[in-house]
Amino acid sequence: MTNQVVYVSATPADYELEQSEGIIVEQVIRPTGLLDPPIDVRPCTHQVDDLIGEIRITIEQGDRVLVTTLTKRMAEELTKYLDRLSIPARYIHSDVKTLDRVEIIRELRNGVFDVLVGVNLLREGLDIPEVSLVAIMDADKEGFLRSNRSLTQTSGRAARNVNGRVIMYADSITESMARTIDETQRRREKQEAFNVEHGIEPQQIRKQKKTIFEQNPQIDDRPRHIAAEPGPAPTDPVWETMSDEALEKSALHTKQRMEAAAKELDFMEAARLRDEYFALKEIMDKRKGDQ
Repeated sequence: MTNQVVYVSATPADYELEQSEGIIVEQVIRPTGLLDPPIDVRPCTHQVDDLIGEIRITIEQGDRVLVTTLTKRMAEELTKYLDRLSIPARYIHSDVKTLDRVEIIRELRNGVFDVLVGVNLLREGLDIPEVSLVAIMDADKEGFLRSNRSLTQTSGRAARNVNGRVIMYADSITESMARTIDETQRRREKQEAFNVEHGIEPQQIRKQKKTIFEQNPQIDDRPRHIAAEPGPAPTDPVWETMSDEALEKSALHTKQRMEAAAKELDFMEAARLRDEYFALKEIMDKRKGDQ
């Protein structure tokens, strides 16, 4: 039996807190000096019109926007509305196939579109430094998607950007909202004091896209949620020397790994394996055509 366990979480649940019996070590200070994003609460009345203005400001800065809604229909309708206003947007929810989400997130990161609308953006594992605005629609509607932990995690999507900020649209401040706002302010004050004491200037996190994405996105007019056409993927010279049977087994194994990565929500690895699978299939199809 394991008698010692270390729980590591940015937002520990009640179980972890109870099991820890109050023995908790905080790691609030970031070496980058980045502060938790400030949270602004605005009324739900005319929330969409207000959001449009904030989106335009954010896009002009060259940053991206995440918007979280309560329903799938609202996510889809808001995306359509943004498109009509010539604001490039996509949506993500449970009806969108897992591997299609990979392509959508990839395109957001690479600037193919500027606004991602979703119902539950927590499950997507989003860590995108280019996102400087997170908008939470109907933040005062208590429930799983608007609990303290969910609000804290959603707000944290803007914590990688030096200009990160959060707007909660609500007509009243719920207990969950209040706890999230208070905790965010506590963390900001702690980081800010540390920065002043040590002369630290907050630094924007920069990720090399080429180390994450092995191919450039294809900017085209294909439908929003159709799986992307396979682009060029690096090929292994060994593949050309493999027998047809070995090549087929390798393709099957790669596909299984791809599906496993997708189930674990490791979308970037799933995308890499998807490209590898397409490359193997291309070799197999070419051989069949030569026969």
